[in-house]
Amino acid sequence: MQTSADRQDRHQYPAHWEADVVLRDGGTARIRPITVDDADRLVSFYEQVSDESKYYRFFAPYPRLSAKDVHRFTHHDFVDRVGLAATVGGEFIATVRYDRIGADGMPASAPADEAEVAFLVQDAHQGRGVASALLEHIAAVARERGIRRFAAEVLPANNKMIKVFTDAGYTQKRSFEDGVVRLEFGLEPTDRSVAVQRAREQRAEGRSVRRLLAPGSVAVVGVGRAPGGVGRSILGNIRDAGYAGRLHAVNKAFPEDLKEVDGVPAYRSVRDIDGHVDLAVVAVPAELVPAVVAECGEHGVQGLVVLSAGYAESGPEGRERQRALVRAARAYGMRTIGPNAFGIINTAPDVRLNASLAPEMPRPGRIGLFAQSGAIGIALLSRLHRRGGGVTGVTGVSTFVSAGNRADVSGNDVLQYWYDDPETDVALMYLESIGNPRKFTRLARRTAAAKPLVVVQGTGTAPPGHTVRATRLPYATVSALLRQAGVIRVDTITELVDAGLLLARQPLPAGPRVAILGNSESLGVLTYDRCVAEGLRPARPVDLTTGATAEDFHRALAAALADDTNDAVVVTAIPAIGEASPGDAELAEALRSAAAAVPGKPVLVVHVELGGLAEALSAAASTAPRASDRDPATGTAPATGTAPGTHTAPGTHATPLTHTAPGTPGRAPVPPSREDARPGSRLSGAVSERPPGAVPNPPEGPRLIPAYPAAERAVRALSEAVGYARWRREAADPGKVPEYDDIDERAAARLIQGLLERGEGLTISAAETCELLGKYGIHVRRALPAPTPGAAAEAARALGYPVALKATAPHLRHRADLGGVRLDLADEEQLLRAYAELTELFGRPEELRPVVQSMAPRGVDTVVRAVIDPAAGAVLSFGLAGAASQLLGDMAHRLIPVTDREATSLVRSIRTAPLLFGWRGSTPVDTPALEELLLRVSRLVDDHPEVVAVTLEPVVVAPHGVSVLGATVRIAPPPVRDDLGPRTMPAY
Repeated sequence: MQTSADRQDRHQYPAHWEADVVLRDGGTARIRPITVDDADRLVSFYEQVSDESKYYRFFAPYPRLSAKDVHRFTHHDFVDRVGLAATVGGEFIATVRYDRIGADGMPASAPADEAEVAFLVQDAHQGRGVASALLEHIAAVARERGIRRFAAEVLPANNKMIKVFTDAGYTQKRSFEDGVVRLEFGLEPTDRSVAVQRAREQRAEGRSVRRLLAPGSVAVVGVGRAPGGVGRSILGNIRDAGYAGRLHAVNKAFPEDLKEVDGVPAYRSVRDIDGHVDLAVVAVPAELVPAVVAECGEHGVQGLVVLSAGYAESGPEGRERQRALVRAARAYGMRTIGPNAFGIINTAPDVRLNASLAPEMPRPGRIGLFAQSGAIGIALLSRLHRRGGGVTGVTGVSTFVSAGNRADVSGNDVLQYWYDDPETDVALMYLESIGNPRKFTRLARRTAAAKPLVVVQGTGTAPPGHTVRATRLPYATVSALLRQAGVIRVDTITELVDAGLLLARQPLPAGPRVAILGNSESLGVLTYDRCVAEGLRPARPVDLTTGATAEDFHRALAAALADDTNDAVVVTAIPAIGEASPGDAELAEALRSAAAAVPGKPVLVVHVELGGLAEALSAAASTAPRASDRDPATGTAPATGTAPGTHTAPGTHATPLTHTAPGTPGRAPVPPSREDARPGSRLSGAVSERPPGAVPNPPEGPRLIPAYPAAERAVRALSEAVGYARWRREAADPGKVPEYDDIDERAAARLIQGLLERGEGLTISAAETCELLGKYGIHVRRALPAPTPGAAAEAARALGYPVALKATAPHLRHRADLGGVRLDLADEEQLLRAYAELTELFGRPEELRPVVQSMAPRGVDTVVRAVIDPAAGAVLSFGLAGAASQLLGDMAHRLIPVTDREATSLVRSIRTAPLLFGWRGSTPVDTPALEELLLRVSRLVDDHPEVVAVTLEPVVVAPHGVSVLGATVRIAPPPVRDDLGPRTMPAY
């Protein structure tokens, strides 16, 4: 980028410092280094800054920059002098720079590790969080260049800038001298600075999605002159849904005298629209999209939904077209959903936006829905929409996003929005791929602590058009990590809806104990068997017989709910024969009234060939539209039904009940109902003031009993709810990362630095591995090379008998089944005989690489691994050595850093864990010592990002203590930016 001949850079242009960021108000900006080619931009930027802001920057009137100033502020060596600019539309809106200084406060070079920092933000962009974002990025740059502290001098009246520094969360020192406030702060991330950064990230990304989902005005670009076509359909869907904002139709081919299309104002260009436009829905051919993006950006449009196809899903040319689309949109501060998107929906009564290809507005409700695939999106909407095949009553959709190729806005962004959205109780996501598993796992953990998150995950192969970070982790491992983050992982969209229905309006079960009752012994037994298969603890089914009346069901359900040994109840029902058999409506009312009396436990219904019961469970008087479900203009309820041309299998149903009382144990937190959150209601102020993540009160409104057409579907949904409730309880006390007095972190850092000076990345030697692990209290049992029989005998005498003789050649390592290991050699005669046998079987000693090692106490052989995955981050893995882990894949995984509670659960998570705890009368082994070893490995990798892989194999866990018999460590230079780095959007 820098090509001027007079450049005096000591380093080339650092392109990796460039980044797109989301600002506090949801808009975007680009941060990049300032170069010699930016002189004109800098002068233009400075001219637009107020005199007051200039005074705060230079402590004196400074109306214009001199030629010397311009040269100084645009010529940097990118080491001791660095300047960054935030840009929108290619123009500067803010700048920051640092100058390295010595102890005397004068310009200096390394090893000086302090720098002065100064900001200047254009007045029109103050309050958008630009300075906070620039501080994160300039601090990361400074750390990369060996600077550890910043100093800033600020006038006392410049409260905004003082607040930028003090709110950043760094450890700082403040002084006042000569009428100036001097702030000094270290740049190493602290718990508080990371928390501040992530809270800002959540607010900014959440607001950027909110601007797309709740626009005050919408322009549909590409509306056809004749009925039909995507653009015209979208326009009609928005209009017919009763959109509350201003709607515009745009097509450059419109005649100049055309004023309206279907009653909507018509324009030839977005530029012709009077007033601002918040959202543009783009439905034009891909080759015309760049011109539309430029028009929208110049008009100040805040966001785009691009329905157009022909991008990355179509091949390399389309992939480059997609990159250009995102770059162009971000240059104007716009976020983009798509391309190749199905659209977005917001059912809030003050928005009512259906900017999608779904021909009818879904029923308003409390479920947020995200789908990358348009086809899956319409299938899910249909199931959640139609009365006979999905969620009914108040449990409909709050918001829906189909991201298509998700070139910009992704599931991570929507999670940020849902996290503190009071209108969403449950989040359902269909993810064909996960672009940033590390961030998704972090966001999912925080979201799941506040509301259920149910995910159908793709098979691990990204579809065309999706940009996905490369990962070395197996698909099953990523899935396991998601579950540990509180994600409810299901396999099909049917299970997605089933679980979502249960979680949306039923309380969380306090445990796995399940009562089963019904009028069919066979169906009860089938339900019992499924509960056992899912790991639940069912009681013996209560058979009410086929002659059971509605009163019998009511009495049995009331008794089961009142029993303290039950955490949930499954009611089974089949058609009954006889005059005394209850009608569907009568049975539904009986179940409803019994459940209402004990609202703290979930109730599910399994119905077989009882379509009338499903209808009755969905159709009580309380299913009449609420005030918030009515069209604000007409007072009528919204239309319902299945989207034409779609079909779904018989699904789940629900029956309204009275609400759960506040404070009910096991109750999933549910935000206030929609009518209570509307402007002017008694709770509207409380909702707007609720801090992100706070647990709101349960809603004032009916609850739903979900009904399922098959026992396995009901039990699977209940099993997921039980697991999620258990995770919520455990997440409330995640444990701690323990400190160990014998860990020498600094000595380990010095050793790693010295090793890295030999190369970019390497597997260190056995001796170096033992030395490094020893700094963290991990002791590898000594092994001595034995290139000759005499050397083997000498090694055994040094170690002391009994010993083991092992071949360490790659094809024989950890393969005791091939005979490359001889154990319990009691004397020199046995040792030499074993040496001769090995060389006779497998070849010369130089091919075998034999070693002699002292014998470890007998126990269970295990393997401990840690790896830095480029997508998922640092992962700790554990399993039994040999066939269990290699053939069956019986390994458990946790994200690093691991807490003491997580280490305990890690050991117990593998299927073969009983072998550690006295299976079939064997002696239990020392699992506390094993857990401590896991925690020490976690600390090593967490403290030193240069350690990219650790393998301890085998680790023999004896009844007393553990022995590490083999270890390898790989190190590499740390990544320039990690998860503790500044906020950035995915690069394009």
